[in-house]
Amino acid sequence: MADEKNSKHRHRSTVFDSSTMYPVLALMLVLVACVELCDAATVVDVYRLIQYDISGVPFGSRFSSLNHHAASLSFQRGAADLSRSVLILPLRELDLAFLRDYISQKESLGGLLILLPQGFRPGGGGDVISETQGLRELLAQLEKFLVHSNIPFPVYFAFENEETDAMLADVKKNDALGQQATATTGGYKLVISVSEPRKIASPTITNIQGWLPGSRPEGDSNQLPTIAVVASYDTFGAAPALSVGSDSNGSGVVALLEVARLFSTLYSNPKTRGRYNLLFALTSGGPYNYEGTQKWLKSLDQRMRESIDYAICLNSVGSWDNELLVHVSKPPENAYIKQIFEGFSNVAEDLGFQVSLKHKKINISNSRVAWEHEQFSRLRVTAATVSELPTPPELLESAGSLSDTRQHVNEDAIIKGVKLVAESLARHIYGHQGKDIKIFADNSSLAVNPFYVRSWLDSLSQTPRVAPFLSKDEPLIMALKKELEDYTAEVSIQQESLDGTFTFYDSTKASLNIYQVASVTFDLLLLLVLGSYLIMLFSFLVITTRGLDDLISIFRRPPSRKMKMA
Repeated sequence: MADEKNSKHRHRSTVFDSSTMYPVLALMLVLVACVELCDAATVVDVYRLIQYDISGVPFGSRFSSLNHHAASLSFQRGAADLSRSVLILPLRELDLAFLRDYISQKESLGGLLILLPQGFRPGGGGDVISETQGLRELLAQLEKFLVHSNIPFPVYFAFENEETDAMLADVKKNDALGQQATATTGGYKLVISVSEPRKIASPTITNIQGWLPGSRPEGDSNQLPTIAVVASYDTFGAAPALSVGSDSNGSGVVALLEVARLFSTLYSNPKTRGRYNLLFALTSGGPYNYEGTQKWLKSLDQRMRESIDYAICLNSVGSWDNELLVHVSKPPENAYIKQIFEGFSNVAEDLGFQVSLKHKKINISNSRVAWEHEQFSRLRVTAATVSELPTPPELLESAGSLSDTRQHVNEDAIIKGVKLVAESLARHIYGHQGKDIKIFADNSSLAVNPFYVRSWLDSLSQTPRVAPFLSKDEPLIMALKKELEDYTAEVSIQQESLDGTFTFYDSTKASLNIYQVASVTFDLLLLLVLGSYLIMLFSFLVITTRGLDDLISIFRRPPSRKMKMA
């Protein structure tokens, strides 16, 4: 009997084990599916506000990681605690005065996410017509404020899309009802998991130069005079990973490359090679007081520097209509300045637009320079800057703004600028000043190539170029070097350390995970439902396999030791 009873007990255990295994596995799968759904997130690319120091004074966003609930400006201002919230601000709805006051008063904030229209995405991605001039000006003011502020929380930029629009609509709705997202109420949680920013060790600036040697008459031992064409190629903006500077100064770089290509055709034939050397230089460090230009000039041999007749610097020539400006440091009465300006004026008249001369005397006692040509003037080399800008940009400003994208640059303006520079140089080199001669006439073998201009403009408009974040063998630098090698000779690269006054930090781009999380009340209710289900399932299986008595015995209090002995 005992054996039969034990056998029956083992049989029931086996039935119980096999019958419970599948429901339990099914429950585990349901739970895993629920966890996966809870963990599912929308991932958005975000771009961090620049972090840097000037002489040890901190500027920009000082933190990078985020793990807070989302909030909007739809709540009653002053009544909500945002110390553990990420404030989402679309540029279209930005209240700059509120943001200035909030940051200036050092109010606590978990983080700031600024949503930009797709029209400001580098390389395209939106209808530029819908982005008004007012939005561009507002973005420029925002950048200026953020770049020159010390902000003790993470600040990121992102572009509007369906996911961010849907999230913001829900957040606004809840905030308007006074239901600010918290761990208790639920809502959206924004998470960026990155390491804290680190200093960039020994940031470098890279200059690239190429020559087109002139033709020396037989028996002439004198050194040929030189004309330099220069453009700074790097940028600076509120978000380094978005700072492409299509106009400032991508347009200047494109114009220089096209001028080099045109003259390489002329100089490739000994019969049309001029009696001037042409020196082309792409310099770095433009936003930092044109430090690269200064170091490049000082690296030149003194005889070579003294042989420079004059230099033409190209800066922002892609967004103008009928007038370009020629900025100079020497007085307009100077013979060289007169010659340069008259050459430009004659060509501009033939092409159907105007050029104007703007004189700004440099202050030798002040190390700050306003234009690139001023670095030449400090070394007593005649130079001028051709630009659409009426006034010089301030330090770390207007050199790669978030609004300076391909959509806002007119390639026809660059082509007109190329014709102006190339024709005026050619007339000077070949002695055709004052003559109505078009050396680079349209539909000729020496015509400006619009496809070449467009190709390089498109490429630069997709490539962030903030110098401290570029490596020594950066693909962009190698591409510019190769391009000069195709059209000039003796191409060389000069690499220098950036002035120690500036310190920059990494972590410029990240992925933002957007989670829609339930409230604690929902979690407790879910736990209660699951717990009840497990108890009912367990009870049902025990009753069907062992009987009601066994179920009761499980929950019955076991007899004490005294009762057992009795």
